[in-house]
Amino acid sequence: MYKRSVQGWLKHLDFILLDAIVLQISYILAYCIRHGWQHLPYDIQVYRTLAIVLFIVDILVAALFSTMHNVLRRGPWNEFVQTLKQCALVLVLMTLYMFSVQTGDAYSRITIYLTAGFHLIFGYLTRLAWKPLVRNLSRSRAKRTMILVADEACVEKIVSKADEIDGFDYTGLVLTNRDAEGKTIAGLKVVANMTNAAEYICREWVDEIFVYTSLFLETESDVQGPEAQSKESTGIDLLLERCRQMAIPIHIRLPLSSFGGKSFIEKVGGFDVLTTTANYASPLQLALKRGLDIIGGIFGSIAALIVMAIVGPKIKKESPGPILFKQTRIGKNGKPFTFYKIRSMYMDAEERKKELLQQNRVADGMMFKLDFDPRIIGNRVEDGKQVTGIGEFIRSTSLDEFPQFFNVLMGQMSLVGTRPPTVDEWEKYKYHHRARLAFKPGITGLWQVSGRSRITDFEEVVKLDTDYIQHWSIGLDLKILAMTVKAVFKKDGAM
Repeated sequence: MYKRSVQGWLKHLDFILLDAIVLQISYILAYCIRHGWQHLPYDIQVYRTLAIVLFIVDILVAALFSTMHNVLRRGPWNEFVQTLKQCALVLVLMTLYMFSVQTGDAYSRITIYLTAGFHLIFGYLTRLAWKPLVRNLSRSRAKRTMILVADEACVEKIVSKADEIDGFDYTGLVLTNRDAEGKTIAGLKVVANMTNAAEYICREWVDEIFVYTSLFLETESDVQGPEAQSKESTGIDLLLERCRQMAIPIHIRLPLSSFGGKSFIEKVGGFDVLTTTANYASPLQLALKRGLDIIGGIFGSIAALIVMAIVGPKIKKESPGPILFKQTRIGKNGKPFTFYKIRSMYMDAEERKKELLQQNRVADGMMFKLDFDPRIIGNRVEDGKQVTGIGEFIRSTSLDEFPQFFNVLMGQMSLVGTRPPTVDEWEKYKYHHRARLAFKPGITGLWQVSGRSRITDFEEVVKLDTDYIQHWSIGLDLKILAMTVKAVFKKDGAM
């Protein structure tokens, strides 16, 4: 799921609120200097009303006149000019307010002018002090991986405009005008050419694509001619289509016609781009989803420890070895992580898997499902009858899934999402299969509550997962969680 960055004046709400707080402090200081330190301006009705007006006006000025636009990219002088603009507009509007309500005589002019002066000084210093803190926070956050697709002549310009506050790192380069795979240009390694770029993206950890080529340059002199442009356009069109199939968010330098999915304009690396993606969520929506994951993860992890304490001794008795099963799975956008389950199979299960491939119920081999799996602890055939044991019990009751709440707490998984594939399954993915990885993997999902293990057509699984991604909402997650609880208690299709 692509997290759309906050746009407009809300993007720098922290600076706006800080400025409003600084203005109130300036107002208190100015009032006390003029009238003494026995009382605050909030103790007198007319001054209390003016304090409220100042707070509202300061926020409105920042929102309507964009005084915080590009605040993190401004130098000290430009910052002073914008701070002066903010303070002057607030002073003008405050004066208009007092004139309109005819209460100018009730206020001390010295208080008003001192407030404006302190607002300018303290506001400017606060902005200068807050910027490094924001930048340090940006450095500490995990950044998205971005593949740059560009004409060689543009690479240095693009890289130079990238900033640590952008929230991503260019991790690879694809040149549109020549094959230079393996070389390094402007500090970026050329990871693929236009022919194999889609295949590279499909197999690697790639969060987003930024396309900036000669097709989108602003000057005619940079275009290489109709023949070269036509050839380049064909290659880019194919790459974009492959990325669309993989549900990878695409940032395009200039607005184009509708490319499918959901599109919007935003800034990436200092450039206005058209972004198209299968779906996107606001920071608030993702915060709510993460909050739900944390709450569920805490309770689920406690339950997992209890379950492990109960079934663990029985598992170790029948099959000596660790209680927890660890496996590398592929997470959001191809990022590998360690996946936890309660071990329900014998220690040699992975080696025996090759012997059982012909019995796989999923015909195309994109997943591995057996009607009766002899690798499960306790499963055996006696007198021609299939006998099950502790392994089948914990799988049928989904008790083996509980340690995945550890993954949820660590942020590698979510309560609801798409099931993470194994490495060997991922290596078989076609372009449209990778769309399943556009969302953080989940313990449960639309596929599981739509028949769970009875669905043996992998294309149907992909369809259900992509439908979930395209129509995702917090309400849908809650609905799936409720359906999951019902399915588990009914043992509906569990394995």
